[in-house]
Amino acid sequence: MRYGENKKHEHRARRIAYWDSEKSRLFEFITNNFELTAEKIALIYKKRWQIELLFKQLKQNFPLKYFLGDNENAIEIQIWAALLANLLLTLIKSRLKRSWSFSNMVSVIQQQLMNYINIYCFLEDPEGSWRGIIKDNRLKYQNSLFPELQGAYF
Repeated sequence: MRYGENKKHEHRARRIAYWDSEKSRLFEFITNNFELTAEKIALIYKKRWQIELLFKQLKQNFPLKYFLGDNENAIEIQIWAALLANLLLTLIKSRLKRSWSFSNMVSVIQQQLMNYINIYCFLEDPEGSWRGIIKDNRLKYQNSLFPELQGAYF
């Protein structure tokens, strides 16, 4: 006799419809929890979705596919470092007036990690910031004995 041939399998579920007045949108959820209110279940799903978005952002922007160490502590340190970097970049993004997508901002910052720049000024006006740095360096090396080496610092 095969599994489930003569047995009825029944699963009780609850369908919840929740109207979000902020987004003017109807959300529908399926749950097996019959004790919590519809609002509470909708809030749980909202929080869960925010966690999913955080994981998606971490996977897209930070290299956590390969770990630098092979023990639990090394892996944990790398994950915490990625979480901290994500938090710092989120704070930087929140202070900017210029609109950046998170992944573009991360890419630009990764390219500039070895340069000493004011990150806020640079992200507000990248081209203008580089023009200012080049101008400052030209003035710095104008009386140099080796002017052909002035580009070696860029």
